[in-house]
Amino acid sequence: MKLNRKAIPLLAVSLLTTAALASQSFDLGLTAPTAQAKSMKKEASWLAGDHHVHSEWSVGWDNSTNPPTAIRGGDAIYPITKNAQMAKQYGLDWMVSTDHGGPNHSKVNLEQAYPEVLKAREAVPDLTLFYGMEFDTPAADHSSLIIPKSKDESQTLYNIESKFNKRDPHPSDPQRDTEANMIDALNYMKNLVEPPVLFANHPARSANGEAAWGQDTPQEFRNWNDTAPNVSVGMEGAPGHQAGAINPDGSLDPKGARGGYGNFATMGGFDQMSAKVGGLWDSMLGEGRHWWITSTSDSHRNWRDGGSDFWPGEYSKTYVKAENTYADILDGLRKGRVFVTTGALVTELDVTAKSKGNNASIGETLAIKDNGKSDVTVTITFKDPNANNSHGDNPSVKRVDLIMGEITGKVEDRSTAFNPTTKVVARFDENTWKQKGEYITITYKLNHVDKDSYIRVRGTNTDELEPSLDPKGEDPWTDLWFYSNPIFMKLK
Repeated sequence: MKLNRKAIPLLAVSLLTTAALASQSFDLGLTAPTAQAKSMKKEASWLAGDHHVHSEWSVGWDNSTNPPTAIRGGDAIYPITKNAQMAKQYGLDWMVSTDHGGPNHSKVNLEQAYPEVLKAREAVPDLTLFYGMEFDTPAADHSSLIIPKSKDESQTLYNIESKFNKRDPHPSDPQRDTEANMIDALNYMKNLVEPPVLFANHPARSANGEAAWGQDTPQEFRNWNDTAPNVSVGMEGAPGHQAGAINPDGSLDPKGARGGYGNFATMGGFDQMSAKVGGLWDSMLGEGRHWWITSTSDSHRNWRDGGSDFWPGEYSKTYVKAENTYADILDGLRKGRVFVTTGALVTELDVTAKSKGNNASIGETLAIKDNGKSDVTVTITFKDPNANNSHGDNPSVKRVDLIMGEITGKVEDRSTAFNPTTKVVARFDENTWKQKGEYITITYKLNHVDKDSYIRVRGTNTDELEPSLDPKGEDPWTDLWFYSNPIFMKLK
């Protein structure tokens, strides 16, 4: 059982203002309050999901034949229906089946994987199951490609994979593995009648050190987002393979690394690109970019079967505020109505910013009147469930951080990976929040907000003020975090 926390009223804390912003040359996508109210569905709720799940159609390859022959179950091992069943068992409302490619894999997806998606939808009808793939991203690492559900979804993915996936041609084509090909792919995707959504997977897994980027770079993310802001919308904040240190008997492997991050470790289970305050993510947000983070399993083989993965939903969840329809879930992912969590630390998280009758929620933009003379009231409400998670634990949130940064316009150096204005402006614990049952509410006033800015929220069950590098052999269940996506604030 959880200890009852004392509900102590929060004292108002003033935020000191700083120097004026540079002139802006970007569009934050400002949404009027009336439009915001209309956009939120009456039946919208927080729906848990996972957009990075592999099946037996993430195949191995027999290179002794010409062309190479696909080996079913040669990489990931589970049928799509099994993945869907386990996703539902572990509390997911939606899932994306994302198999990665190889020579002529576009045909494998079209002729073999897609029929299994249809069977899985029939077998698990109460799971909203998207069709997609782990795109072998030209000149970069991998990306989750989520295809809108339609009668043409299989052909839509086939066209993208066969035309642009860097590993699909046989013989291999070096021109496929170029950034020019990726830009061509994004231009193609953004002009589809129903564009897909793309998130960069495990973005700093190939980094050699702090900000020593590997296959994915800040320049590429900016180029992608500039080319197709309705398609390339973010990256995995918490990658999969989080069970890398767990043996099949449940003991810990002292050599196992969370996420498979062998060179520069994850931080509280999160990629350095999102975990470092003032880092790459904040640099993107400081440009006013709508760049969201997610959290996935990257399931190939469960830890109980000798793999390094949790089942979809077993450890990590991406929550989307949406009606439980394909269209609205994809819209929520595209527009950043998203928070992420590990270990079922929280199951609901609402953040609102309000100023003189205007208000905005996660993924939206708040219009601030009076050119900097107005206060902004931030309200954070989350559900800390009094229930055991998949490990049999009942973790409690120890602290919540409110993070704020300035929006200073597009950077001149597109490799920039820091935002020096971003900082933790307030920390909250049981002495400074109000609790009623499983719900905790925090209220905080930002005084005289006089710059275009953004806020975001994170929380943890640990005592760490900042997430530290995850040592090999760490038990992931003891180091849990949740993150919201941002709310932008623009002076009117």
